[in-house]
Amino acid sequence: MARPVDFAEDAQPVPAPDEAVVKVEAFSPNRGETFLLEAPRPGLKPGKDVAGLVVRAAADGSGPPAGTRVVGHPPAGGWAEYAAVPAHSLAVLPDEITTVQAAALPLAGITALRLLRAAGALTGRRVLLTGASDGVGHYVTEIAAAAGAEVTAVTATAERGARLRELGAAAIVHDLAEAEGPFDVVLESTGGDATAIALARLVPGGTLVWFGQAGRRPATVDFFDLLAGPENCVIRHFHYAGAPYGADLATLVRLVAAGRLHPELGRTADWSRTSEVLVDLRERRIRGKAVLTIGATR
Repeated sequence: MARPVDFAEDAQPVPAPDEAVVKVEAFSPNRGETFLLEAPRPGLKPGKDVAGLVVRAAADGSGPPAGTRVVGHPPAGGWAEYAAVPAHSLAVLPDEITTVQAAALPLAGITALRLLRAAGALTGRRVLLTGASDGVGHYVTEIAAAAGAEVTAVTATAERGARLRELGAAAIVHDLAEAEGPFDVVLESTGGDATAIALARLVPGGTLVWFGQAGRRPATVDFFDLLAGPENCVIRHFHYAGAPYGADLATLVRLVAAGRLHPELGRTADWSRTSEVLVDLRERRIRGKAVLTIGATR
């Protein structure tokens, strides 16, 4: 992949009345954002995961005051020194959480929370998670295991599997075909052949929540193949998006502060290395989350 981004000067964002201006101390790119750079639309300003300091409170009085440390999930524009963030998509940071930790939370953490809500009650249920070594996968594993689920995580390497074990996974497999079902719930984010293989491991009446296509190949499912597996199942398409995000961010912050959730920081670097990190993220050379820092962080 060629150098995907370069630095450029831009005016500070002009916030809407319900937006705060945040001086960004750390931001976290997501692998899906790297795909937008392959054929960027004019004026594209990526960046949805930020942490820093409110320097201008929302004019309508909503949200935290100036001087407050926050984590935020703006719709765009987060790969910058300043970002305009809707007040309803901010959460206040306690002193014990660094901006580097916080920046790793928004998209992956919110996705994990909402994905597990979509899956329903998990206590005592067997869960199969594909693509488990990315940012979402680490959060899903830790939260689901803490809720009483028996999680089987699919990941490419033993090193990545070891960390998922530490977070509570009951079993690690490096090939989806090796997963010993049946499972009550499958959380599938790979696409291609993986979707059908995962479906075949459901219990009758089980649920597959389809929340991504990281392999970038369409899923292929044969009606008759299911007759040799669960016969009856539910396939649920899932997309995390839908503001406001503030309440979910506050939940994630609370879990981290309590030691119940641990952001997996696979790479932390100065934002001068943004281009290099984006390439490594796209090529899956980073486990968990990558965070880029701007100046001093707290």
